[in-house]
Amino acid sequence: MNSFLMRTGLVLLSLCTLFACKDVLEEYNPSGLTAETVYTTPEGFETLVNAAYTYQRWWYGKEEGYNIAETGTDIWTSGSGEVYRDLTQYLNLQGSNGALSSEWREFYAAVNLCNGGISRIGNAGLSATLRPIREGELRFLRAFYYWHIVETWGGVHFTTQETNGIISTANRTPVETFYNLIFEDLTFAAANLPVTQPQYGRVTKGAAQAFLARMYLTRGMNKEALETAQAVLTGNYGYKLETNYADLWKMSNLKTKEAIYVVDYSTNLVLNDLVNSTFNPYGHSRGSNNAHLLFLMKYDDRPGMIRDIANGRPFNRYMPTRFLLDLYSENDARYEGSFTEVWKANATSRPAGMNLGDTAVYCTRLEIPDAFEATRKYQTYDRSKIYNANGTVKDNLRYPSLSKFMDPTRASLNEAQSARDVFVIRLAEVYLIAAEAQMKLGNLQAAADYINVLRTRAAKPGKAAAMQIAPAQVTLDFILDERARELAGEQIRWFDLKRTGKLLERIRAYAPDNAINLQDFQVLRPIPQTQLDAVTNKTDFTQNQGYQ
Repeated sequence: MNSFLMRTGLVLLSLCTLFACKDVLEEYNPSGLTAETVYTTPEGFETLVNAAYTYQRWWYGKEEGYNIAETGTDIWTSGSGEVYRDLTQYLNLQGSNGALSSEWREFYAAVNLCNGGISRIGNAGLSATLRPIREGELRFLRAFYYWHIVETWGGVHFTTQETNGIISTANRTPVETFYNLIFEDLTFAAANLPVTQPQYGRVTKGAAQAFLARMYLTRGMNKEALETAQAVLTGNYGYKLETNYADLWKMSNLKTKEAIYVVDYSTNLVLNDLVNSTFNPYGHSRGSNNAHLLFLMKYDDRPGMIRDIANGRPFNRYMPTRFLLDLYSENDARYEGSFTEVWKANATSRPAGMNLGDTAVYCTRLEIPDAFEATRKYQTYDRSKIYNANGTVKDNLRYPSLSKFMDPTRASLNEAQSARDVFVIRLAEVYLIAAEAQMKLGNLQAAADYINVLRTRAAKPGKAAAMQIAPAQVTLDFILDERARELAGEQIRWFDLKRTGKLLERIRAYAPDNAINLQDFQVLRPIPQTQLDAVTNKTDFTQNQGYQ
């Protein structure tokens, strides 16, 4: 079945609303109601808006989303547990890829729901005060979903009309048409959304402006990007950088003032719909945030180690490229705030002379002298054991592991679900947007000033001066390096490289394992084959160039 052509999303996904905690966006199923009856009341229309948010959970904090948005770039490559190696290493990537098929289906279902809500809002009985807010939310979400679609697949199917029933044709629409709507929707959202919302996780004026600044930058509208980013940075929104980068990732700090827009996951995992066929006719799962699983090396088979909650459940999906590890200077606290290199003995059975809490495994980006390694009771995996001389991977089981998404509050050591919220847009990115816009406008001093705000925060004690950069150092490549240091793993990297025209160049320069099969046409992803098979106008709606 053709997902974007068939979804009667208003009926299928209307079954959610707010309940329980007053300040958290949650969902439940009132069942047995239809769109025509439910959405003509203010209470019923709330279920539509709430349902429109939930599709973000198919992407943010999910393996499919990480594979499309982070891997296959200059900073990540495949661990031994990689599932979608065709996305990460471009190994015979085709429209049969399951991650792309899933996300296509869900993004189009989300757009359909937003389209329906926007067209129906006039008959929902909302108050004059509430109506523009709810419309602003739906317009933000439609722009949000369409951005993921157009950047991933290019000029594919586009509509602003609600789809009910079966439609067997699809259109090819220019990228510019997508962005015209994205800017129209985000401008409306920024003008009509409030500074704060009563339920955490709803989009606000600041979030709409921050995303709009990202979109302006994507389309080379640098003056507009700068002005919009500055509106966020100087606005009375209460946003604030954390003093210490590592504090961003504490489970006790999920409501940080640095987060501008989040996908909110509940500490009650049942509310995150691990499996819920009512909300989705395909019966697929959404569940909570899975990021804590994906970047961890295999530690639990090493001498002195067993799997535990603190060290996490190692899915071993993705590992850093050597290039990423080398981006951090010794003065930059973001490395220790992002990566784990040391695993402490926690098993009852340990090598002779190793006590509980002693170092059991040490994986480092540095080279350790062989003579020193020979004196250690613990196992070492240094630079030359992890990577070959040319930067290709030698050992995809042991490596410094991205740990900023770890969740030591999980109930059990094998629990795959995490209540960690996903920071979709945070204040640090807005500084980087402003810096890039200033650079492109020729204002290198202003660009360096914005970057130095983040580098001051990132500096180890006593190293702030050493972390500062001069205007002459500000280039597009430097900004991309800085974005990697600041935002590694945050589901934005592929889009950053694509929008700057640097995707192919930087993969080939810095990620040799990913570059082997890379082709120029792969700046777009293949359209899912299930969609191509379903349409009747096959000569009009064809696969993206280069794919079979």
